[in-house]
This record gives sequence, C-alpha cells and structure tokens, in this order.
Amino acid sequence: QVQIVESGGGLVQPGGTLRLSCAASGNIFGTYAMAWYRQGTGEQQRELVARAIRDGSASYADSVRGRFTTSRDNAKNTVYLQMNSLKPEDTAVYFCFADVAVVGGTLGIWGRGTQVTVSS
Repeated sequence: QVQIVESGGGLVQPGGTLRLSCAASGNIFGTYAMAWYRQGTGEQQRELVARAIRDGSASYADSVRGRFTTSRDNAKNTVYLQMNSLKPEDTAVYFCFADVAVVGGTLGIWGRGTQVTVSS
C-alpha cells in the first residue's frame, strides 16, 4: 500500500513562518514530481502552490513566489514547503501530491491535507 502523509500545519500570526513536510511510503521505488496544492474554505478547486521535480528544480504560483520555498530529500521520498511572510490569504488546507514509481509504472497519490491558518 502506498500513502502520502503531510505534517507541519498549524496556526501562525501574519508575517510568521511554517514548514510543511510530505512523505511518501509503502511499496514504492522512488518519487518523480512532488507538488503542494491548497484549497481555501468554500473554494471548489485546489490551487497549485509549488512543484518540485526529482532534480530539485521547482516552480511556484505567483501568489507565493519569493515567500515559499520547496525542497526535497529523494532518499527519504520527502518534500518540504518552507512558508515565510505568511498572509491571512494563505489560510487553507495544504495537500501534497506525488507521482511515485511502483511495480508496473507510476501512480499519482494525494495526501489527506494539513490545515494552515494565518490569523492574529
């Protein structure tokens, strides 16, 4: 069984920082692209926040570029999201999505999400 588990969410004041982690585990051979999405309360779609491919190169949404940084540890099948200068509009459930290598090919897996609340 393959699973994705996020951690590191919480309540933080505007201007604060949080670091999210996402680990893939189970019967996998490794990970390809790993991405962070978020979904605010009442929003129907998830917004792509950041995406990192295996060589470490990353891309970001305009709304977070310069404030958020994603990095990964391929040996641990883990991706991180360092969030600085947080704003109330960053409040959302943050989901990790990973393309993982499994027997027979590639599988796309979502985590269950972790809540990030930015409020004074």
